[in-house]
Amino acid sequence: MPLINKIRTHTAVPDDRNHLTSLRIALTAFFALDGFIFAGWVVRIPAIKDQIGASPSTLGLALLGVSAGAVITMMVTGRLCHRYGSHPVTVVCAVLLSLSVTLPPLTHSAAALSAVLLLFGAAYGGINVAFNSAAVALVAALRRPIMPTFHAAFSLGGMIGAGLGGLVAGSLSPTHHLLGLGIIGLLVTALTGPTLLRHEPPRPPDHDATATADVAEFPASAKAALDAPSQAAPRRPTARTRRLVLVFGLIALCTAYGEGALADWGALHLEQDLGSSSGVAAAGYSCFALAMTVGRLTGTTLLERLGRTRTVVAGGAVASAGMLLGSLAPAVWAALLGYAIAGLGLANLFPVAVERAGALAGPSGVAIASTLGYGGMLLGPPAIGFMADWFSLSAALTSVAVLAALAAVIGFTTRRATAT
Repeated sequence: MPLINKIRTHTAVPDDRNHLTSLRIALTAFFALDGFIFAGWVVRIPAIKDQIGASPSTLGLALLGVSAGAVITMMVTGRLCHRYGSHPVTVVCAVLLSLSVTLPPLTHSAAALSAVLLLFGAAYGGINVAFNSAAVALVAALRRPIMPTFHAAFSLGGMIGAGLGGLVAGSLSPTHHLLGLGIIGLLVTALTGPTLLRHEPPRPPDHDATATADVAEFPASAKAALDAPSQAAPRRPTARTRRLVLVFGLIALCTAYGEGALADWGALHLEQDLGSSSGVAAAGYSCFALAMTVGRLTGTTLLERLGRTRTVVAGGAVASAGMLLGSLAPAVWAALLGYAIAGLGLANLFPVAVERAGALAGPSGVAIASTLGYGGMLLGPPAIGFMADWFSLSAALTSVAVLAALAAVIGFTTRRATAT
């Protein structure tokens, strides 16, 4: 990738607090931008559907371009980050994301839409791996579990993007709206990108310097990968390390499954099974998303007090209880409360899983965990649909509770299985 080679710099690694703070601000901006652009595109899907005259099934096939591009690129991006560095790859992917989001309104057939969404999905998947890899390095350098704050920025960006998109949908065409998103993306990249390009990712602290970071939680003889301090990943991960990365990827999958399921089916459950109005039904996912954002904003404090293992176990258990309430409660208010509790429980599971995978195996670990997590988000909606046909929608939504509980079990057993 000559573009990356051209923009990559070899400035000394930032090791003082000012540089690390600047990097944190820049990465937070990219996380928020990613959520903002993706949500802005999502709210214009109905208009694009009308524009190309697609049936629901044809549109569904075209939208698979986003998923295919993201999943394929996520694994490739891990290798690119190893070779060129996560900072330049983040900036390049941000540019591609900003440019590609402007293309869907220019299409007039499902085939053309699928092609441009393949590019959009590739940029979306690439930047997710790249900035998560950069965030893992920064978490290690700061010696604080700040990963949830980055994902909170993504959630906030998505909420702003969706809200703004809803406000302008009646007055702006998809062409002008998505062009505006692209311009905003390029401006944010131009303002924050140089901070990443001036500095390489900070080096993780030496093991000796951080070996006591979580010692208070468990005896040294029982310390596990889940609560071990972030440190430099081995150049060639062992088979055991790869298995652990897959385990953390499974935690990400269980979390993302719930996000995808509630995004697509949560409102329908409220309206169809509980008889709520369409407005109240639409508020269901908002309750979940807002609770998840709040959970992530407070995630650093939670991780510092409880440690990663307890956070994952407690979060999975809380999410499981919340979804059982949300899916089985006979009243709308109780279901909404359940959605909010589930959002709080799931909030920090994905950030912890990705950060741990990256600490173990670098960008490749981030790529694997992100791919599995994204796969869970893709698996959730159709799986819920099939189970709803076989049983009922409320019964199908209990699968979110089952997988959240599974994430809690995985988090607990990983501590024992990987004792050092």
